[in-house]
Amino acid sequence: MVKTTDKHVIIVAGGKGLRMGADLPKQFLPIGGKPVLMHTIQRFRQYDENINIIVVLPHEQQHYWQELCTRHDFTIPHHVADGGATRFHSSWNGLSAISDNNDGLVAIHDGVRPFPAIDTISRCFEAAAQTGAALPVVPVVDTLRHVGQASRTVPRDEYRIVQTPQVFTLSLLRQAFRQAIDSHRDEDLATAFTDDASVVEACGHAITLVDGNRENIKITTPFDLQIAQTLLATEH
Repeated sequence: MVKTTDKHVIIVAGGKGLRMGADLPKQFLPIGGKPVLMHTIQRFRQYDENINIIVVLPHEQQHYWQELCTRHDFTIPHHVADGGATRFHSSWNGLSAISDNNDGLVAIHDGVRPFPAIDTISRCFEAAAQTGAALPVVPVVDTLRHVGQASRTVPRDEYRIVQTPQVFTLSLLRQAFRQAIDSHRDEDLATAFTDDASVVEACGHAITLVDGNRENIKITTPFDLQIAQTLLATEH
């Protein structure tokens, strides 16, 4: 079991908003009068006021982010790291922003998931402290069909929807990412690993599943933005 007092979160916010159909990247779109990304950061600050927050943004978006922070008087301490060409590279850049002298636990979270429950975050950190790696999931409620030469219904109780934050011990995550970089061509990393947990699984470490929360949606479409506005209104 690792020392749980050292906690970090890497919030990856590299979206360009293409599916949203908006000029602004989706992490900067407002809900409740404030950019989505600020709500996300605030949720982790509410979980632990001492958590080390690293926000990964494309370099060309960082000046605008600073302007938004000034405009909204947003003063939660955080560091900014450059986004990479892919999600894998962005996560690695965020991880590299944490000194090798630091240990403890690190969460990687989607910048456009502003509603992880505090209990969900806590469960992920607690499980990772025990097993090294944990992520939140929710049950599938719709009927699923596998599409192939002939489509067929598959048992939905054998599947789960994966969310973030995905939490790991720092030493394990560093080892997994370095192994992935050493064993894959740079252009293959994005397709080889669908999320950060898959990087850890590739080095032979099992992932512990914990209960997520249904409200922990990823905002990628205009419909998601409408749901987010409703969720935010119900919290106040």
